[in-house]
Amino acid sequence: MSIRRDGSAISVFIISLLLMAGCKTMQKAGNSDPESEGYKQYINPFNIYAEDGTLIPHPFVGGFNAPRPQFVDLDGDGDPDFFVQEQTDELMLFEHTGSKVESPLKWRSNKFQNLDIGEWFRFVDMDQDGDFDLLTEQPYSYIRYYRNEGSAENPNFELAADSLKDVNGEPIFSDRQNIPNVTDIDCDGRLDLFIGSLDGTLARYESVGRNEDQIPQFKLVTKRFEDIEIVKQFGTMHGANTMAFMDIDSDGDQDLFWGDFFEPSILLIENTGTCATPDFRGEPKPFPPSNPVQTSGYNAPALADWEGDGDVDLFLGVLGGAYNANLTLSDNLYFFEQEEGEFSLQTQQFIDMIDVGDESIPATGDLDGDGDMDLLLANKIDPANQKTSVIYRFENKGTNSAPEFHLTGTLDLPTAYHYAPVLADLNGDGLDDLLLGNWKGKIALFINTGNGFKQEKETVAELERGSNAVPTLADIDGDGDLDLLVGESGGGLQLFRNTGSKDNPEFSFEKDAFPDVEVQHRSAPAFYDIDGDGDLDLFMGSKIEGILFFENTGSPSQPEFTKKRMPFEAATAQLSAPHFVDFDGDGIAEIVIGTRGGGLLFYKR
Repeated sequence: MSIRRDGSAISVFIISLLLMAGCKTMQKAGNSDPESEGYKQYINPFNIYAEDGTLIPHPFVGGFNAPRPQFVDLDGDGDPDFFVQEQTDELMLFEHTGSKVESPLKWRSNKFQNLDIGEWFRFVDMDQDGDFDLLTEQPYSYIRYYRNEGSAENPNFELAADSLKDVNGEPIFSDRQNIPNVTDIDCDGRLDLFIGSLDGTLARYESVGRNEDQIPQFKLVTKRFEDIEIVKQFGTMHGANTMAFMDIDSDGDQDLFWGDFFEPSILLIENTGTCATPDFRGEPKPFPPSNPVQTSGYNAPALADWEGDGDVDLFLGVLGGAYNANLTLSDNLYFFEQEEGEFSLQTQQFIDMIDVGDESIPATGDLDGDGDMDLLLANKIDPANQKTSVIYRFENKGTNSAPEFHLTGTLDLPTAYHYAPVLADLNGDGLDDLLLGNWKGKIALFINTGNGFKQEKETVAELERGSNAVPTLADIDGDGDLDLLVGESGGGLQLFRNTGSKDNPEFSFEKDAFPDVEVQHRSAPAFYDIDGDGDLDLFMGSKIEGILFFENTGSPSQPEFTKKRMPFEAATAQLSAPHFVDFDGDGIAEIVIGTRGGGLLFYKR
């Protein structure tokens, strides 16, 4: 969705998504990755609508901050499948089903064939046998080669080489900030490997065949291909870069698109020569020429005939460069359609999903007293004005067994960053009230008036030290009222025990209540009796470790939390924020997870 819609028909080609079982030619993920045990991931378990009433077809993808796209017909059915990388080592697949409805893309996997891809990926027919192989980053800054041991219709990628090597047997260095590409630039039947450099130049390697293990080998042709040197507009700065080759003007040779950290547009360097004798000595020009795109920079190009009309369309993943990357934390996957040589922007969010920007944290509760669960979603900073965090409200207009969510705007709250909400009825009036953490480590109380929230107390609890207070409520001691437990920047869990009552809580800090509970920075706690033994277990989101599980090995009144293996697998990486809620009233909680990408993931048992 990207919460702010750009007015274009985002759903021109993507509308009501119904998850389908994987077909033979793709990883058989269906609604979930096969590794998940107990809980399975769903992309659209129920309908969610944007503020303009448009159905959001892929609501629970998780959000994008720095999408790296590529289109590849990986199953040999004649239409382009969509691959995109958002997280390190995770390659997401949306299969093009070829259907005539307006929603041809179907999510299949968050980690395609469980491949480790480092920071980038490129599908290329490296051994020129008619099917796609895969190049990825070998940490740190080399080129890993996966060979397709399957077929063009049923690919199976197996690691063939940790790193591509030159004719002298030396690994070819490719800085992980620069995404290389491969094409036959001079039409001689031998592949050329292009690697950008931080100084704005472009190295060319040419294939010299394969070694005894059938691994392609390359020789360095030049470190300054065609004397290309990309520098910042009106300056001398170079930066991280991406590139793509495509005959964009249909003159029979390969043109070059270049995205640079210090370039707000995407640059086209036209090949004014021929297929056999390329010439790239012309001036790089911002693209499209009639209305060049302007983003925060570092734009990753991908080209495909998306509409199937015989010409090439342009896609840009905005990785975020020198021009305030906060501006493109949600609208960052551009689609330009080509018609008769003219390129027009169709959408800034090609995969239409819930995406509120950066570092989302969910909360659920009955906001309007109608008996069903509504949804709040906070971000770190609002991409629109960047002066505050924003909390979006999704009203449940369905029922407590068949939810249907509609975005109904944002909450009217004081200015602050890193809002972290939790909802509960704290005064016994039947409406869920709001406790709200922020980056300063304070937690405020807002009473639900039935027509919004009114601040009751600016500070009901405050971290003794640290910042980024992420509160949750749970009856941690089994006395019938809700206690306040808070995650924080250091990764620990702080307890503020309720020494008041259920309808008039007072939260008192207890130092070192859980000294053995800690994650590596930025903890986000959630409690749920996952093993059904009558006490609350602990799940902790973290900055870099995903979600960690601490089993309650004590009792309902005297909990002791012991770190154990996660009872299910969740596709989360940095800054995950788990939350348990029973949306469908079946007595078993689902899990929604806030992400660094600003979206939500959804898991159901």
